[in-house]
Amino acid sequence: MRSFTWEAACRRRLACNHLLEPIARDRLVDAVRAVGGIQAQILSAAELAIGVRVAEITRRDVQAELWERRSLVKTYGPRATLHLLPADELPLWMAALRACAMLREPYPYASAGLEKSQADALLEAIGEALDRRCLTRQELADKVVEGVGEWAREQMLSAWGVLLTPAAFAGRLCFGPSRGSQVTFVRADQWVEQWQEHDPQKALIEICHRYFTTYGPATHQDFAHWLSLKPGEARRVMESLAHELQEVDFAGRRAWMLATDAREEWEQETGSLRLLPQYDCYILGCGPRERVVPQMARTRVSTYRRGRFEGATALPVLLIDGVVSGLWERRKVGRKIELRVEPFNQLTALQQDQLEAEAAHVGAFLEAEVRLSNGTLD
Repeated sequence: MRSFTWEAACRRRLACNHLLEPIARDRLVDAVRAVGGIQAQILSAAELAIGVRVAEITRRDVQAELWERRSLVKTYGPRATLHLLPADELPLWMAALRACAMLREPYPYASAGLEKSQADALLEAIGEALDRRCLTRQELADKVVEGVGEWAREQMLSAWGVLLTPAAFAGRLCFGPSRGSQVTFVRADQWVEQWQEHDPQKALIEICHRYFTTYGPATHQDFAHWLSLKPGEARRVMESLAHELQEVDFAGRRAWMLATDAREEWEQETGSLRLLPQYDCYILGCGPRERVVPQMARTRVSTYRRGRFEGATALPVLLIDGVVSGLWERRKVGRKIELRVEPFNQLTALQQDQLEAEAAHVGAFLEAEVRLSNGTLD
């Protein structure tokens, strides 16, 4: 059994996440593809998550890919949370997520307490309402209520998207361009060109393969957490890849990775410093959690804003050599951005230089001048 150190694994994951060297700007969609999608509960954070991985782009470039070229799609993704996913792989992802849902419940909307006949009628009504249309949430709810009855209105208007998620997984729905402050929805299988259905189980196995490509070494619990599966379900999916996965010793912990990757020699050079936005895919995908977010970080995170509820995932973090090593925030003041960083340990001169370069990178992406300072966040 091969053994890999924590430092070597971090470097490999950082490289796979394009956090050591940014990918070329004409491969923006490939950056999103490589990391398994970008969580987009906060769209500005999702834009920046792409910006820190891709060379010489601005947030307007990300927005153009999303709304003009449609090479990215905003929809419900892993963990039933909003994500940006590559448009050319949207049918694959939706099929895999249908497989996840089927492992948890007998039919779409079972968790919402609907009968199967109601569920079928609701999916049909959502698809018909969005046929060749772009509707706001209110407009969509009105159309659906016409088809199935008033009982659907309240949940259709819920910000949690309880009734929207299964429709997204079925290809009936994804997000369209906003109208002012209102989100809109379109038919996913019409918004994306050349929609082609995939076998859900095969799609789920392919997504599992991709997870271990980018975030390995990992365990079935890590994969389960990332995709929102029960650990036993995740283990069974991994068993379908038994011929491709290899067990390794990962810093004294049993883990698995693709056998082809396990044969590689990994560099252990350190010296990486990055500023990641909240809900970044690196923090969401990497384990074990107690190594990615060590005790000192967890203690501070638990006292700061949404960190007390969601941990480091919900906060912009300073990442040093793949480990959460501080927090940061940005505030717009006139035409400038004040960027304040709270490192958990004193930065070296080299790290301070790297931090200044990172702040300049954030400013270039946001097309604003940045004023950087270090200190405790309020």
